[in-house]
Amino acid sequence: MQVYRTETTVSPEGELVIRGVPFRPGEKVEVIIIQPRRHKETLERYPLRGKPFRYERPFDSVAEDEWR
Repeated sequence: MQVYRTETTVSPEGELVIRGVPFRPGEKVEVIIIQPRRHKETLERYPLRGKPFRYERPFDSVAEDEWR
């Protein structure tokens, strides 16, 4: 099975036009339509996701003052 991926936009009439596909005219193909994920929402919900982080003192005790 050969897989070809492309993106297009639905026209105001609700039609899709896919040009330049690497298949012969008259060849049968299967079409699967998937709405892409919205990365913008993910970034807004988790603003620190993907940001670099650094441990200042990684081997120090945690909450040492609370154990006395």
